[in-house]
Amino acid sequence: MRSPKKSAGEADNNGSRHLTLARESLTELIDDSRLPPGVRESLAHDYAEVQAMLDKLEHGHLHIAAVGRVSTGKSSLLNALIGEARFASSPLHGETRHSSMAQWNEVSVGGVFLIDTPGLDEAGGEDRERIAREAAARADLVVFVLDGDITDTELQALRTIVETGRPVLVTLNKRDLYTANETESLLTAIRKKCAGLVPAQHVLAVAAEPRAQQVVQIDAAGNETVSSRERGPMIDELRLRLWEIVEAYGMTLVALNASLFAANLSDQVGRRILEARREIADRLVRTYCIGKGVAVAFNPVPVADLFAAAFIDVGMVMHLSRVYGLPLSRREAGSLVAVIAAEAAALMGTVWALHLLSSALKVSTLGLSTILTATAQGAIAWYSTYLVGRVAGEYLSKGKSWGDGGPKQVVSEILDSLSKESVLQEARRDIRERLGMAAG
Repeated sequence: MRSPKKSAGEADNNGSRHLTLARESLTELIDDSRLPPGVRESLAHDYAEVQAMLDKLEHGHLHIAAVGRVSTGKSSLLNALIGEARFASSPLHGETRHSSMAQWNEVSVGGVFLIDTPGLDEAGGEDRERIAREAAARADLVVFVLDGDITDTELQALRTIVETGRPVLVTLNKRDLYTANETESLLTAIRKKCAGLVPAQHVLAVAAEPRAQQVVQIDAAGNETVSSRERGPMIDELRLRLWEIVEAYGMTLVALNASLFAANLSDQVGRRILEARREIADRLVRTYCIGKGVAVAFNPVPVADLFAAAFIDVGMVMHLSRVYGLPLSRREAGSLVAVIAAEAAALMGTVWALHLLSSALKVSTLGLSTILTATAQGAIAWYSTYLVGRVAGEYLSKGKSWGDGGPKQVVSEILDSLSKESVLQEARRDIRERLGMAAG
């Protein structure tokens, strides 16, 4: 059977445009200069996939993966499409242990490769299932193979694949085991369950390795002779459907897959960058906490305490804004600190009152109680700066936005997430260590 002619003109032009955009997206990921140290290394496997995807685009290759439960006949179906036994298959449970690939030469568009995957949901086969899902996620088109009515587990796996944006053909294999009426009933049930996931015309019935047909011959004397006759694969409808999809949309599918992959990886990179920035920001905030706590503990003048506190917090917020790539001026940082302080004071007035009380004790005793109160006041200064840093970091990580709830909600959520006692204990420990070092 000859494949249909490729749709020319518009389809080719669209495919070329999509390929160009996909290449640009992948190249931007490879050349991304925003990556903090360690992020690229942590995504080494994914970046290797990006390079492989670029190579695939350059050569115009298209990948079709067969996915399904163990022993549904994925390997046999791919062998039938290719016309030779390129993929391992046997009646043993779970013959395919690793993804494997072979070229399909019947389609004239670029290089089309068929990919066999390990079976889904095999007992003790979590790694195989992961490999199968990853192979499907990297494929441009997926053939989901069944050998009966679709189960809830298979339906969930199909839904996961469809959500990746890949087009899917659902194939009922081993149709030779059923009568024509049974086959039609199964197809109707499968189409009903797959409604909204896969178009009805993309649910087909095939037989990759049909059983030998029993032939009864009766001679002139009425004697019966029973023999068996081998039958070839019954896959013409699937082959034709694949040809139509590949030749009409092949390069667009490749570009779409590459773009989806680039978008997913870009999201991962963005999350890793944000995580790295948060780690840097957390270390920065703790450094400022110690600096402010020690400065307040050492300083016996209440007014100077408050000025020192404001000065340090503003400097910290300016530094944080550079970590997140959203630099703030001193005025902007001061306004942000004022907003956070106002919301915090309304929510935790007793802490701020204790801060002022400790400061007043320093003066009223002419410094005699400084040793007794310095660590306590320093710890509260440490705590307040830590709160300002956490809230400012949340604001900056959202692109200088408070979100729908405004600053009060952000401050409240962070206050609720902090254990006041443990934070103050950590603050006292840090300040005592620094005071001890200074005394030494």
